[in-house]
Amino acid sequence: MGMKDQFKGKAEQLKNQANEAMGKARDEASERASQGRERSGDEARDARQQVQDRADQARNRQA
Repeated sequence: MGMKDQFKGKAEQLKNQANEAMGKARDEASERASQGRERSGDEARDARQQVQDRADQARNRQA
């Protein structure tokens, strides 16, 4: 096996490792983004519920 083949094989190996690392990073970023969207939705629901609760309390005081 010549030096050219050795370098070619090593380059291919490094390319595959880089592609795997990029795929993992992309998956992790996607997962974090998904969790962030879920958290934002939960916070929005909580805020709407608080507003509704305050409106109900205000109506009950007026009655």
